[in-house]
Amino acid sequence: MSFGAQTRISRRDMLAMSMVAGTALPAREGRGETAATPVIGLLGTTSTEADARLLPFRQALREAGYVEGQNVVIEYRWAEGQWDRFPALAADLVRRQVSVLVSLGGTPGALAAKAATATIPIVFQAGVDPVEAGIVASLNRPGGNITGVSQLLAATVPKQLELVHEAVPTATNIGFLLNETNPLYSQALLKEMKAAASSLGSTLHILHASTEAHFEPAFATLLKVQAGSLVVGPDLFFLSRRDQLVALAARHAIPAIYPWREAAVAGGLMSYASSQADTYRQVGIYAARILKGDKPADLPVQQLIKIELILNLQTAKALGITFPLSLLGRADEVFE
Repeated sequence: MSFGAQTRISRRDMLAMSMVAGTALPAREGRGETAATPVIGLLGTTSTEADARLLPFRQALREAGYVEGQNVVIEYRWAEGQWDRFPALAADLVRRQVSVLVSLGGTPGALAAKAATATIPIVFQAGVDPVEAGIVASLNRPGGNITGVSQLLAATVPKQLELVHEAVPTATNIGFLLNETNPLYSQALLKEMKAAASSLGSTLHILHASTEAHFEPAFATLLKVQAGSLVVGPDLFFLSRRDQLVALAARHAIPAIYPWREAAVAGGLMSYASSQADTYRQVGIYAARILKGDKPADLPVQQLIKIELILNLQTAKALGITFPLSLLGRADEVFE
């Protein structure tokens, strides 16, 4: 074969290869979506969130015209309960140039997302005052590239203590399960709880837990101090281990109140908090609005003010507790 023939074959091969490459290579390497497909980077606490709790988020996107796997891609990054992983995970999503960065990692996740980028739009979920935490400049005009939803969970914790005291008035020793790995949050919670316990004349016993291995010792301490009830702190790690905590409370016959409706549904004695479903839905609404062109700075931070009291009569009966009429009359839901 002559040099000319070799040259013609090589050119044909190169042309064929370039045509294949032009049709096969995705616009964003490794994901396979087209250049027009928006990408949501989702920063979460534990992979269990990829289950039922994300349904309201996906539903809000769907109602706005975005269906995961069809015309929007969601890239998930999970901290697995280790808050110190948030900065690296957020930075990874920023490097991938996602269209919007969604943080469902509470205050630590929101702060990590904010530190990772000043240009990519951010929608956060947090349980504390986002202005005090330094997440946004103000609620009505958050400014910059960030907005989100605040549940103000710290403000509901004292009420949880009051409610469980109302359900078990003989309990003068009350346990409080706290995750100290989020100092800003835990300090605010402690301040509120100590003041509430003092006003009730109760003794508050702080129980620290940041891993599953801490749960059994925490409940052993409850028994040792003869605590008559327990308040489970509004921590996302505890939420991800909700069923374990409900089971431990049942096994040790500890009346407990939780900051999520799902815990009372799963067999917990009672719950008092804003709706997780409403929170995730609102985050999804804001993410969709940003994908459609809205700027985070123009979207006020939403504060969820609806608080639900949920009672489980079956669990109360098992614990030998009779809810007073004053509680039953204020309950939003009662499970029998």
